[in-house]
Amino acid sequence: MRKKWLKPLVAVAIIAALTAAVAVYWLNSGDGKPPRLIVFDDQQLVAGKQIYEQQCARCHGVYMEGQPNWQTRLPNGRLPAPPHDDSGHTWHHPDSYLFNVTKYGMVPPWAPAGYQSDMPAFKDALSDESIVDVLLYIKGRWTEKRSEQQRQVTIMVDGPYKGP
Repeated sequence: MRKKWLKPLVAVAIIAALTAAVAVYWLNSGDGKPPRLIVFDDQQLVAGKQIYEQQCARCHGVYMEGQPNWQTRLPNGRLPAPPHDDSGHTWHHPDSYLFNVTKYGMVPPWAPAGYQSDMPAFKDALSDESIVDVLLYIKGRWTEKRSEQQRQVTIMVDGPYKGP
């Protein structure tokens, strides 16, 4: 019975630690303003879909379904690519975390030191605008419930949106 709660408890602890790390990072860097993933026009979603299909779908799935058994480590110790739909954990993270993991990969402060991941850094392949577009496309595929939950996490960590 005790082991039944161990995995969910560890998952909650990891999410809390990552959220705290992102908050500390933003409070101690630059102007403290995380990128805001706000849709300004339909072209962003069209561009985001194209980028997702070209850069993300091979690992995260054409339908954002992720790789099979994405919560179970592979023989090399790495986790398969998670889904980006409602069944995954992408919506648990604030906008700033999603942007930075996409841009820089799974490195500190967005992952523990020494964490091994197949998630590439896209900083040399995609502009900031392209990263925002693909994240907007992903976020646009969530249910209203998941979108609202993710919005609340973003407000908690990144602060309220005050305009461009």
